[in-house]
Amino acid sequence: MNTTRSTHSSKAGQPGARDPFGAHLRHWRTHRRLSQLDLAQEAEVSTRHLSYVETGRAAPSREMVLRLAERLEVPLRERNALLVAAGFAPMYRQRSLDDPAMAAARRAVDLVLKGHEPFPALAVDRHWNLVAHNALVPLLMEGAAPELLKPPINVLRLSLHPEGVAPRIANLAQWRTHLLERLLQQIAATGDAVLQALHDELAAYPAPTVSHDAPVIDTALSAVAVPFQVVMPSGVLSFISTITIFGTPVDVTLQELAVESFFPADEQTAAALTALAAAQQAG
Repeated sequence: MNTTRSTHSSKAGQPGARDPFGAHLRHWRTHRRLSQLDLAQEAEVSTRHLSYVETGRAAPSREMVLRLAERLEVPLRERNALLVAAGFAPMYRQRSLDDPAMAAARRAVDLVLKGHEPFPALAVDRHWNLVAHNALVPLLMEGAAPELLKPPINVLRLSLHPEGVAPRIANLAQWRTHLLERLLQQIAATGDAVLQALHDELAAYPAPTVSHDAPVIDTALSAVAVPFQVVMPSGVLSFISTITIFGTPVDVTLQELAVESFFPADEQTAAALTALAAAQQAG
């Protein structure tokens, strides 16, 4: 698994299943802001042949479809759509993490989540719906409205909803800005209509007021990462987080899965989490 940002997609305005391959290809080429000449050079084909493929005057081979998809960095879900549009069978399977064939991947995810304790870690799908979590995550969700905790739990909605975790986020204005910018970057990369709708919903929530009681954010820390500061009975806990994705997925579900791990940003948070984990085990 590689530690990096995961970008997934479901295109806004993307051609449908019945549209020809050329329409799909043109959509992805323009979305990546490439001319036919640029893509032809990347894929090592003639501009004339690429033009013929895009206009439907020539049919691409399966190998050509996959080569163009690779050069355009098309996610696996949409590579299947490209293959079908070109008259070929889908290549990449999409299976639940509970599928026996996914047992090794599920064990890997569980090991990452469990191994991160006593610090929180969770796994989400391409739309930020909660897939799995370790024992510390429910502690951060305490106090949220029951309807926000009904599956599928969207972690971004849960974070920013006025009846979710938002009232307990000490640096809510900063964290909200960070999450919305993060979502916009993902939308820019993928054109995902579901993510766009989610962004619009989150952005419409009442803007938080700046709390003068919020802890001062360490300048050195804020220069490299935006902290997540949440108020707990033991005090304010401060975190930084990383995103982990599978490095060589050949399954749609795996490519769209991301694990977010939260690390204590100070010694007070580390000590408080260790105590919380111990109390949880004792209980």
